[in-house]
Amino acid sequence: MERIEDIILRHSQRGMTKLRPHMEADYCRLAAKEIHSWKRGVIFLTTGFYVAGYPETDGPTGTAVLASVLRDMGFQPIIVTEPENAELFTIRDFEVIEAKVGVEADFFRQMILEWQPVGMISVERCGLNAQDDYANMRGVSIREHNAATDVLFQFAPEYGIHTVGVGDGGNEIGMGNVADVIEKELSLVPCVVKVDHLVIASVSNWGAYGLAAYLSILEGKHLMPSYAWAATYMKKTVEIGSVDGITHERVTHVDGFDESVEQEILDALADKIDAALETRAAS
Repeated sequence: MERIEDIILRHSQRGMTKLRPHMEADYCRLAAKEIHSWKRGVIFLTTGFYVAGYPETDGPTGTAVLASVLRDMGFQPIIVTEPENAELFTIRDFEVIEAKVGVEADFFRQMILEWQPVGMISVERCGLNAQDDYANMRGVSIREHNAATDVLFQFAPEYGIHTVGVGDGGNEIGMGNVADVIEKELSLVPCVVKVDHLVIASVSNWGAYGLAAYLSILEGKHLMPSYAWAATYMKKTVEIGSVDGITHERVTHVDGFDESVEQEILDALADKIDAALETRAAS
């Protein structure tokens, strides 16, 4: 039987299936179970990946879908990203903390002390790599465009805060969990920042959708927004300035996949939620 993990790894093109044997079979469910266990309070979510002068379409939509579910569950999601990306989330009335490029580590420590987050989630967010740099999939440094939000995840264990990371390439926050495998299997300089639970997917948005699906099942309610909600949101982000991370075009595509594939994934996850809730109701 197809798992949610199978759905979010459909159409894999970046070698994420090579990482799967090194992870728990139900890694996404375990991550969702961890989030579900958190005391209701503030959750920091960080996303926004710099591509050719713009934020890419992968990351914000998944983060918005997940934040919507978290808000319905009673959490207070706060998006941490650069000022240039803030409008991508204020259009859905999500709270945003703006982190400027170049801010010192103490800025992020003070954030933790002020907001006392119960957890942190990263979705398609570049993390420091083994060469002490922030780089895109082509190995090009984006340090001058990337605020060091990964510092939050480095500080988290010190404060007993649990973390989840979602990625699809090897350079995102959380990929430090399997850095040795990435270096060997993908011939990529890996991110070294670790998380408590790593979620891999063919597209990071899909990994966030997988978490939203599992959280819906755990809550016993279909909380995950529909494809129409996600598509409308993504269209607005493109109007603001988001681009496809592969083609660099201002279109509602993600990593080269068109809208039909995005709908396929969200519809398949929605079916999984409905089937699980029906089974629960019948038992």
